[in-house]
Amino acid sequence: MNGFADQHAVVTGGGSGIGAAIATAMTGAGARVTLMGRNTGKLKDKAAELGADFQVADVTDRDSVATAFATAAKQNGTVTILVNNAGFAEAAPLGKMDDALWDSLIAVNLTGVYNCTKAAINAMAELGSGRIVNIASTAGLKGYAYVSAYCAAKHGVIGLTRALALEYATRGVTVNAVCPGYTNTEIIEQAIDKIVAATGRSREEALAELLKVNPQQRLIEPEEVAATVMWVCQQESITGQSIAVAGGEIM
Repeated sequence: MNGFADQHAVVTGGGSGIGAAIATAMTGAGARVTLMGRNTGKLKDKAAELGADFQVADVTDRDSVATAFATAAKQNGTVTILVNNAGFAEAAPLGKMDDALWDSLIAVNLTGVYNCTKAAINAMAELGSGRIVNIASTAGLKGYAYVSAYCAAKHGVIGLTRALALEYATRGVTVNAVCPGYTNTEIIEQAIDKIVAATGRSREEALAELLKVNPQQRLIEPEEVAATVMWVCQQESITGQSIAVAGGEIM
């Protein structure tokens, strides 16, 4: 893969947060970018801002994914970069967790990665070139209390990453995971809101509680995750890796 000017990148969950930062970096480097996600308004606005295309798709719906990827390929050519970023987090103690929450977290965060990867990887292999980057989490590398379903899903993403890296190692396709720690996005804002509501702490106290796990005592910025994704996409020999972007939380 020589640069990004001749690449077609699909970024799921590309309308906001980490996905939007990655899409911005990709378009800035000259790639043809297709944003995917469920929120039509966010996708349309970000695509217009970047001069990118977008496809509305639910990553848990295989027919929706197949249609979106087929249309994207017709518009911009074979997908040569896939960033599986779509996901969500929700906290609940296991003993009180609604089964539907477990199913939803696994469906979006793990099965969604499978669905999108399967929609793109064969064409990459036929082309003899491709990059798949799964946005996992430090929750894919360690455990956190009260987010067992999210941890299970993200650990599954790491396992899928490693297995596919071996399967496609001789076919020009690399598969890696980027694992951010707590990142300055809407998800963190929602987590802080829930801590405040549940504990009566101030927002500053709630944020401080989250920052305890980061040795740098700060949130990761989406642009830092995007820069790591861009770097990984330029590497030929790096595959099957899980790269933490977390201020030293994972060593």
